[in-house]
Amino acid sequence: MAPHSAPTPPPPALSVEDRLAISELIALHGHLFDEGEFDRLGELFTADVVYDVSAFGQGELVGIAAIRDAALAVGAANPVAHHVTNVVVTALADGRARARSKGLGVMADGSCGSVSYDDIVVRGPEGWRIARRRIAARRTPLTGS
Repeated sequence: MAPHSAPTPPPPALSVEDRLAISELIALHGHLFDEGEFDRLGELFTADVVYDVSAFGQGELVGIAAIRDAALAVGAANPVAHHVTNVVVTALADGRARARSKGLGVMADGSCGSVSYDDIVVRGPEGWRIARRRIAARRTPLTGS
């Protein structure tokens, strides 16, 4: 007879307050980037954040300074507006949370693009912060055509 293992307990539930705080954290990204408030990125990210922009040919940026420097290097090619929608927050077993969302970037010429954000957020002394963000570009429709 095979030994029985105890079932894995479900992750702890996130409170309504946690869900709201995480959703507002995700929304704050667009405000800070669009206004160039890079001195406030510590309100969004952990100091050792991993920001994966491989979909845009930049690989993984590690740390807040690397994210700020990359945004400044893109300069006028940055979107003039970042809009986030469809935020879905899931508790993880280790006390962290996963936040998935959709992003729309509006460019200066009026064109726009769509991305998917996949974030791991952690709670620290100052509240929730993004510890890891992966950005996936949406360039083809579901049918692939």
